[in-house]
Amino acid sequence: MSARMAARRIAAVCGLMLVAAPAGAANDAIEVTVDRASVIRSPEGTATVIVGNPLIADATSQRNGVLVITGKSFGTTNLMLLDGAGAVLSETLVHVGRAQDGTIVVQRGGKRESLACTPRCEPVLAVGDSDESFSATASQISKRSGMSAGVKAE
Repeated sequence: MSARMAARRIAAVCGLMLVAAPAGAANDAIEVTVDRASVIRSPEGTATVIVGNPLIADATSQRNGVLVITGKSFGTTNLMLLDGAGAVLSETLVHVGRAQDGTIVVQRGGKRESLACTPRCEPVLAVGDSDESFSATASQISKRSGMSAGVKAE
């Protein structure tokens, strides 16, 4: 098993322990990457999932107590899990940050552009990029997606 895989498993186990922590343990945190999902387990009896700021992270409840936490933008929010009576089972901070796996940021004066270099560098949509770079990349992605769905490009 690679060191990266071992680190991911340790992080997943720690995430499970943090979410299952008793109410009031908000000093613990889950680390999530923008545009990626993490799977954690909720405590027995969880009926309601609350994300403090859904612009930063999202949580989707699945079967068997599985929660999918998705990083939406950079920042920190909280995740609260309540039972059927409204009692807090768990409160955990969720920190959302940038991926550390080949994405680079190029700063040209006041303009910023993000590139995914895996291994060849290509533009990627990233919060905080200049409007020009972000719009150009989003337009190309949208056109390509439309073409794959059979929509003619303009």
